[in-house]
Amino acid sequence: MEKVRVLLVDDHALFREGLAGIISSQPDMQVVGEASDGLEAFVKTKELKPDLILMDVQMPGMDGIEAVRQIRHAQPETIIVMLTIRGDDSMLFDALKNGAQGYLLKDIRSQDLLEMLHGALRGEAALSPSLAGRVLSEFRRLSVGSVFESEDDGGLSEREQQVLMQAAKGATDKEIAAELNISLNTVKTHMRNILSKLHVRTRREAAKAAHAKGIL
Repeated sequence: MEKVRVLLVDDHALFREGLAGIISSQPDMQVVGEASDGLEAFVKTKELKPDLILMDVQMPGMDGIEAVRQIRHAQPETIIVMLTIRGDDSMLFDALKNGAQGYLLKDIRSQDLLEMLHGALRGEAALSPSLAGRVLSEFRRLSVGSVFESEDDGGLSEREQQVLMQAAKGATDKEIAAELNISLNTVKTHMRNILSKLHVRTRREAAKAAHAKGIL
């Protein structure tokens, strides 16, 4: 079983050490690197290509919000979950708008954290319960047209379209990973998201749906 590659980003070394111990206790996860600020996280993401990043928001130099924006632009397949002590609304929404998959408070229990991270790897939003209601209220406030993308592409990201195109050619997950230079875990995550977004159960059905929508 290929392990999920995790990068930890926090300016407190002691907190990173504790978090590394929690992550490393999981049979399906491994910590591949650590960073103390956003710029270092950006550099190490390009170097290590982690599947998952756990990142603090407030750090010296480049903060977590700017790091999310730059990392998502350079490495869009990487899943980023913020882990912070503050539940400030502006930071919460800025992080999500810039591509974070989740926003968790540091008072979370370790077991709950691991459950949230596994959910994020499945494409679910990882949000502390106290923050989830705020996010729901914000989306209700905004008009549908200003928040959601048009559905002419099935809601698939550019990377998901690339994965689906390879799958439609009959490529295996390993072959797709090699072709797109991403990890096997990332390919599997994209495929789960593709099937969910297109409301189908198999790759073949996904390819047919994509052709019908004019995606491929």
